[in-house]
Amino acid sequence: MDAIEAKNLRKTFGPVTAVDDVSITIPEGGIFGFLGPNGAGKTTTIRMITGVLIPDTGSVQILGTDVNRDPLGAKLKMGVIPENGTVYSDLTAEQNILVTAKFFGMDRASREQRAGEILTRLGLEERRNDIVRTFSKGMRQRISIACAIVHSPPILILDEPTTGLDVYSRRLVIDTVRHMNEQGSTVLLTTHNIEEANSLCSTISIINKGKIVATGSPEKLKKTFDTSRYVEVSFDQPVKPALLSSPGIARAELWGDKWRLFTDDPDLAVKHLAFAAERDHLKIVSIATSNPTLEEAFVHLTGGA
Repeated sequence: MDAIEAKNLRKTFGPVTAVDDVSITIPEGGIFGFLGPNGAGKTTTIRMITGVLIPDTGSVQILGTDVNRDPLGAKLKMGVIPENGTVYSDLTAEQNILVTAKFFGMDRASREQRAGEILTRLGLEERRNDIVRTFSKGMRQRISIACAIVHSPPILILDEPTTGLDVYSRRLVIDTVRHMNEQGSTVLLTTHNIEEANSLCSTISIINKGKIVATGSPEKLKKTFDTSRYVEVSFDQPVKPALLSSPGIARAELWGDKWRLFTDDPDLAVKHLAFAAERDHLKIVSIATSNPTLEEAFVHLTGGA
């Protein structure tokens, strides 16, 4: 059984089609990334998956439970951190967690034990009795995370969980996501942070203008737009593009003070550069080989949006 199965989701707002025939299948156990530029349809899709919005067409199942037919049953299987946090500002950190745990039917002893564990993990033990409205954005987000995971949900859904956070809070959130996944939770994560998706996710879908444009592992997506590798080189003086021309080099692009040479044979390209530099009395200041990045794939697949 898949953790999440969304089929042919469509949602319009007046003349605007926010989500257009989006299907997502997420097997149990992994961390699934959902990427897209602003306005691409990520949050609308998440709201349909979590039952906040009813799709115009399509269906969503959470571990076999239909979200529209049995929304309460489906929501009990999820921990959700929406784009804007849902903490109660006039309650303490601990009270927020205890109240949420009670909503999920946990007994008092379990609620208190779990709240203590989570507050410690998220670095909030010393602030457990402080009113949340006195917290920074990063601390409030950590409370949102705490409320979402208090019942150890089999599915954890996070919409832009680290946007605007300080380094310490961001690291705690990421570590908590990894910990929950190791404990058995399937994770669905939307993010603008490409490196975050690259390091966390086993599978990624990229959405653009309401449609899924690519799905695959980070490494697979890196190769969808350009199968060649590249060599990046800088010289001690300006050079003409003709110097970089070689049968093994597909194209050369100027990147700041460096040249990036795309090639299927980095060894041949490096040897050509060494020969050309020696011939023209140039000094190679730096040289490195690299694969295309997930960020480059993202930009390509979304049309530079």
